[in-house]
Amino acid sequence: MDTQNPNVPSHAHTRVAAKKHPNRRHPHSGLVHDHTRHTTRFTVIGNHLAQHPELSLLAIGLGTHIQSLPVGARIDIKSLAARFPEGTTRIAAALKELEAHGYLRRERVRVPDGRIITRTTSCNQPGHRGAEAPRPAPRKRTGSPGGKTLPAVPRPACPAPALLQQATDLLTGLRREDPRLLLSAGDTAHLAPGVAAWLERDVTPTAVRHALTTDLPPEPLRRPAALLSHRLTAQLPPLPAYRAPEPPRAAPRPLVNCDGCDRAFRGTGGGRCGDCQSDSPGGLLAWM
Repeated sequence: MDTQNPNVPSHAHTRVAAKKHPNRRHPHSGLVHDHTRHTTRFTVIGNHLAQHPELSLLAIGLGTHIQSLPVGARIDIKSLAARFPEGTTRIAAALKELEAHGYLRRERVRVPDGRIITRTTSCNQPGHRGAEAPRPAPRKRTGSPGGKTLPAVPRPACPAPALLQQATDLLTGLRREDPRLLLSAGDTAHLAPGVAAWLERDVTPTAVRHALTTDLPPEPLRRPAALLSHRLTAQLPPLPAYRAPEPPRAAPRPLVNCDGCDRAFRGTGGGRCGDCQSDSPGGLLAWM
């Protein structure tokens, strides 16, 4: 990493005096340093990493290598395995060591095009985040260019994760209908509940997409998310009409044969049909 130390004097190759060097008190025993001060292409590594009492030698070396890389360098397992001979298994274990001791932070984030990626942050001093550490986290604001807050959108009655994901996918695909509808991750998160409220009302994704992309103004859209927020609210369809469940129909009585004439009639089993009952004495008495 081409980082220049502002405290380095202008002259190059300044050797440290042998008598003043702390590691040269006993030049005939142990390690002896022959140091030349770097003025270009150097990285400052803390002794807390270089001499870490718990990290493996591979993790220390890998952590030193990562801190020397520029922003945007690929440090996934496959890329590191292609660079070093240790192999994916050992490199993966070393990365876990560095992450466990705070030298790496890995988090999954959604980028503006809707994809979810893994972002890795290298920490040269675990537990310290510079001047930003004491400051409270800024209040999250959902807005468009200019810092203006987006209008509120409808909310679904049951915000199921699958429903919100379907709404997010629909919003992410709007740019294919009109390139001006390329939304940021924050705008998409703000609009997704509004789309979910439409889908919850039995509106098909095609109908929602048509409502959001039809009759757009011809001029450039300065705040496309604000326009979509307005449409989601102003054109929200009504809830589906409630339909009471139909009462269950009684099953028809089965066909049985009459004991008198052997004709079929509907009954509960056995007995005589209506004609035979009227012809019998009992039947005549019943009618009298």
